[in-house]
Amino acid sequence: MHPMLNTAVKAARRGAAIISRASFDVDLLKVTEKQHNDFATEVDQAAEQAIIEVLTKAYPDHAVLAEESGASANLHDENENVWIIDPLDGTTNFIHGFPQYCVSIALSQRGVITQAVVYDPVRNDLFTATKGSGAYLNDKRIRVGKLDRLANGLIGMGMPARDTRAMDQALQMARVMTEKCHGLRMQGAAALDLANLACGRLDGFYEKGLKPWDIAAGALLVTEAGGIVANFSGEADYLYKGDIIAGSPKVFAQMLAALTPFA
Repeated sequence: MHPMLNTAVKAARRGAAIISRASFDVDLLKVTEKQHNDFATEVDQAAEQAIIEVLTKAYPDHAVLAEESGASANLHDENENVWIIDPLDGTTNFIHGFPQYCVSIALSQRGVITQAVVYDPVRNDLFTATKGSGAYLNDKRIRVGKLDRLANGLIGMGMPARDTRAMDQALQMARVMTEKCHGLRMQGAAALDLANLACGRLDGFYEKGLKPWDIAAGALLVTEAGGIVANFSGEADYLYKGDIIAGSPKVFAQMLAALTPFA
């Protein structure tokens, strides 16, 4: 395992330990609504702090872009190494005791994601990838599914919760995809959906309006597992644009054809 990936795994497990302990007393958590239907808990913040401590102790010159604390002071164009962190992807699920959430950590080097960890503490599933070296689940090599028809595929999706126009468009997309695929699932943790796509549990995933920490690690898992990731126009600038379509190669092509009108 690459040394930087090993450090990211250590950080993910440290954050997940905090999350797992808190999961036994969810009703006691202090929950803050950042904006309508966008929540954070003291667990998000504590897990993020623990993750950052591990990463910056090992690599003090690296910058950080994290969901709760934002960008570190040394995040600028000259910094070649940026850790992109979502300490608890699926906070709403976590608050309700719905077991679909994860820790997501990625390393961007000169604008390219090179290391990725997505850790599901509920199932103890550790997804890892190093650019050019494949994707793994619990140290076993994984590949995207082999389906060649979207009609037979199980597709993950996300739904915006704050923008009425975006919600209307998402409902239109859901109708299109429901007609074209075998099943459509919305589970509320994009990083984990992408990880599940990478190991063949899903055949595709799409969502609009995401943040880099929702996408970065999961996208590398998918591409290293043989899948394709792009924006709704089929281009590669999905990370900061926040609109993503991902899938196994043949399913991806059919998803893109169906969803390009919504670009």
